[in-house]
Amino acid sequence: MKLVDAHCHFDFPRFDGCRLSELDAASSNGIVGLVIPGVRRPDWGRVRDTALAHSGLYYCLGIHPWFVGAHSTGDLESLEQILSTRPERCVAVGECGLDRLRGDLKAQHPWFEAQVDLASRLKFPLIIHSVKAHDEIHAVLRRKGWAGSALVHGFSGSYQQATKLVDQGCFIGVGGVITHARARKTRDTVARLPLESLVLETDAPDMAPEGVDAGANSPVYLRRILECLSEIRGEPLDYLASVVFSNTRRLYGQSLW
Repeated sequence: MKLVDAHCHFDFPRFDGCRLSELDAASSNGIVGLVIPGVRRPDWGRVRDTALAHSGLYYCLGIHPWFVGAHSTGDLESLEQILSTRPERCVAVGECGLDRLRGDLKAQHPWFEAQVDLASRLKFPLIIHSVKAHDEIHAVLRRKGWAGSALVHGFSGSYQQATKLVDQGCFIGVGGVITHARARKTRDTVARLPLESLVLETDAPDMAPEGVDAGANSPVYLRRILECLSEIRGEPLDYLASVVFSNTRRLYGQSLW
């Protein structure tokens, strides 16, 4: 069994001093790699260095909607300059997107749209943060004529919203939220979507599965998410693992793992 954590903030301080042990524990559960999203320009170097320090780790660079107010248009220009060089192990633009619950949605829009345009120009996948903004995300992608692959990470919307996003070229990120019985809408959505549209993620150290303390999430729990998905969908574990691994390679690149 091979698994990839498609979205994990492994550069965060929560993992300082324990990255090797975390990776060893994850490896014993079938995890062969993970992808680290960038959220702010000051963190891009740390994200890159964390990925390059370990086999099987890749990264993305972007400006998260929470932090758009701390950036300037010059940061977008720098992002394009960096990505245009095709840096080693950099596999996507993001994490970018829209968040209705934190910050000004109107102010976030130009930043998201600029990064959609950038990913489109440079032929990079797109890593999308979407909170209570799935319809707006879909509208932007459709208006921009998005034709690449994208990950809507930590999805918690309706089946109808997910279907529209999948039709627009998006994969749906399945994380620890599905392990919580109260997340009925999300569990119903991942049960009904085509398996070929799903990828696994932890969003560690956040988005903890049931029974894990807030802020203590880890890539090691990816298998628990897979097991829960198997229960929800009524499909064999090994079969699910094979398909979602293939999906992750289609999202980020067939030759990465």
